[in-house]
Formats: sequence, C-alpha cells, structure tokens
Amino acid sequence: MSEFTTQELLDHVKSRQISPGNERVRAITARIVGDLFHTIDDFDVKPDEFWAAAKWLSQLGEAGMVGLITAGLGFDRLLDIREDEADLAASRALGTPRAIEGPLYIAGAPLYQREVRLDEGNEGKGETFVMEGRVLGLDGQPVPDALVDVWHCNELGRYSHFDPSQPEYNLRRRIETDAEGNYRFRSFLPPGYAIPPDSPVSELFALLGRHGNRPAHIHFMVSAAGKRALTTQINIPGDTFIDDDFAFATRGGLIVSLDKVDDVSAYASLGVTAPFTRAKFDFVLQDAQAAAEEVPGGRYTKAA
Repeated sequence: MSEFTTQELLDHVKSRQISPGNERVRAITARIVGDLFHTIDDFDVKPDEFWAAAKWLSQLGEAGMVGLITAGLGFDRLLDIREDEADLAASRALGTPRAIEGPLYIAGAPLYQREVRLDEGNEGKGETFVMEGRVLGLDGQPVPDALVDVWHCNELGRYSHFDPSQPEYNLRRRIETDAEGNYRFRSFLPPGYAIPPDSPVSELFALLGRHGNRPAHIHFMVSAAGKRALTTQINIPGDTFIDDDFAFATRGGLIVSLDKVDDVSAYASLGVTAPFTRAKFDFVLQDAQAAAEEVPGGRYTKAA
C-alpha cells in the first residue's frame, strides 16, 4: 500500500494506463482532474460538499438538463465565440451571426415548400406573427432550395417533444426556399421563459444568486448545398431580458424589427387577418469549405 500526497496521487491518476488510449482525451481529462484537485485543495472542500456535488450531477443527468446548464454557465456561447474567432483568423466572412442551438432541437420536422403555418392548432394563443425573408449567399445572391428549420416554444414557454401535453412537432417546421431564396411562416409571437423550478439547474442558480430567464426568441437551422450550415436564433424586441439572457445568446444583428401590416392581400395563403405583426429577416450563409460544413443537424448528432 502506498501513501500519497495530493500531488503524488494526481500524478498517478494522470499517468496510470495499460494501453495508449486516446492522447487528446487523456490530456484533456488530466487537465480537468488536475483543476478539480486544486479546487478541492484551495477551497478546502469537505467530503459532504463533494458528495453533494456528485449527487447534483447525477440528478442533472437524470433530469436531462446537461444541455441547459452548459448554456447557463456560458459554455454554449463560448463555443460560438471560438468559432467566430477562428473564422476571423482565417479571413472568412461571417454572414448571419451564429447563436446557440439550445437543448431543445428535434430533427425531422414536417417539410413544406416556401411557406408554412407554424402555428397550426395554436390559433388564438398569441399575437399573430409572420416572419419572411430570403436565404442569401455572401455575394447577396439568393439561395434556392435552402432548408430553413424553425422551432419555438408555446404560449407557456414550453417546447413540444419535451412537453408531453403538446402534439408531435408542435411549433416545429422545415421550409424549403423557392427559386429566389424566399421563405415565410405564420405563427404567434412567443414569450420568453424561465428554467424549470425545483430542478437541479434552478437549485444551482439560486445558490449563484442568478435568474434563469430567457428573452423571447425563435430558433433556426439553415442549410443549403455548397453553404455552411447555420444555427442561430432571432430575438423579439422589447423583452425585459433581451440584454440579460441567462444563456448569453442575444447578439447584435439578431434582434428583428417588427411592423404592423394592415393589407393582408399578399398573405391570403397564410390565413391572416388585419392587422398582424411582421418581421423581415434575410439569412446570409457562408460558403462551405468542406462537405461536412454543409450538413445541418443537432449538436449531439454532429458530435456522434
């Protein structure tokens, strides 16, 4: 039996192995474990505190909220910042700003041509809203047959699939743009929402003295042949938390302007009545530098 000092134990944890393993995984794990060892030492973490944290991590996983805490602690935005910095360093034009996917994307939403009623089955649940625009390349030319995957929460701030009371793919659709890159959809202005109460995330945020509110927003995943797939979201102006998003996802260039429309003649196919609220927004896609950049998909799918 060996008696270790803290540093000796850490050295053994980092160095013991029976096969080469994965060099990158070994290096990252060693860094994380080392930082945690030093944190325990520096803050004199007691056994009860350590095991309370371990129990909290177990509860976080059981609740399926890992993706929520990564957003709330800034990791999702950090990854976007690093992608932006890499693009700038490589002199790649950025196009529409990327924004975090969030933990609530579901693939395979129903597909429509050019336009769709996203709010079908949700009539009267909010202010009628139409969003329209084009998908463009960096050269300003329209991108035909682009795919606009759009999703947002219901009037209670909840998302279908994760909320069993909602129909499958409620407030989730995919739109294929026409020859001029046009898309549009009808829905209602979604509210902001807060992290679930009495959850592992709300427990931590209470201890940190932080709120868990997100401003009103709509998610998008936009892709096309030859273009780099874009994950982003737009914000609805006027929300209390638009400058204090717990997920740090609000970005310049992604807050849309709203206007009231009285002439509904051009929107008869969407069944709107006057007046309704409209936003116009064009998505500008980067050119893909590799085939893998063209492929849209949720973060876990792409990671796999």
